[in-house]
Amino acid sequence: MGVFVFLPLVLPLTAWPVARLAEHHLHPRTATRLLTAVAAVLAVCSTLCLALLMVVGTAQLPGNPLPDAWSDPEVRAALPYDEIAGRAAIPALLALLAVCARTLLRHRSVRRRAARALAGLPDTPVAVLPDRRPYAYALPAASRRARDRIVVSRGMLGRLGPAERRALFAHERAHLTGRHDRLLLVARLAAAANPFLRPLRTAVTYSAERWADEEAAVRVGSRRAVARAIGRAALASGGAGPAALPAFAVAGPVPRRVAALLAPPPAPRAWPPLCTAVGLALWGAVVGVAASALSSANSAVTLYAVLKAATPL
Repeated sequence: MGVFVFLPLVLPLTAWPVARLAEHHLHPRTATRLLTAVAAVLAVCSTLCLALLMVVGTAQLPGNPLPDAWSDPEVRAALPYDEIAGRAAIPALLALLAVCARTLLRHRSVRRRAARALAGLPDTPVAVLPDRRPYAYALPAASRRARDRIVVSRGMLGRLGPAERRALFAHERAHLTGRHDRLLLVARLAAAANPFLRPLRTAVTYSAERWADEEAAVRVGSRRAVARAIGRAALASGGAGPAALPAFAVAGPVPRRVAALLAPPPAPRAWPPLCTAVGLALWGAVVGVAASALSSANSAVTLYAVLKAATPL
């Protein structure tokens, strides 16, 4: 495997430039999907290589259930620094799995609590909670039989005018239509799998909100109405509502979102020119993703061939 097994663990650093530049120079829809895909691939590759390191490390432990030949010097020679990296990979992978499991459990718990809060209310697309605290969020359906719902408190509705309410509903409907909750969950899991991917998680969270802002502006027909609604909701809101779900005027830096809405709409062009800064950063991320995939595939095939040769028939 050589040093290639370590590359996917640090190659997520190549995506840092595009994580920042994509927020300003790409359409929010393109930026959200692109950054989520990049984060997912890099996280899978780094986790795979960590698992390969763990196999070699586990084979060195006394009493392990693996074949004895897997701990032979010939097998360990396929991994550089096998005594250190192999054994260090065991607690690292266990910690990674624990953090990812905690992220999934928290996401599931938040959705369950949000669904329980709607008990006794009519099964309508919009659920209005009798709560004075101002908040609004999109609640995806928990099953095929259920429906997607927009949850809003009376405290939020009381602080917005008619046009701003339409902007709020259009914003949350865009979250549901675009399945932003799934993209955000993938970004959170990727950041849990590799801490170097946290900037991409932050960028995906912001871009998803900007995507919903732009969709709402098209539906309402006024970018200023959406900006006004976000500003008023942000001033009134104290961050109430489920933190793991797309929430109106809570997730993402609000001043930047308002400034983007007061500017002309973003160009729908999906791929920027190579000679620009965002173009270079984008190609750098693509190269990093390709190198990570090739390195992890090479390491997996090499280790499989070595272990197969060492395992007696």
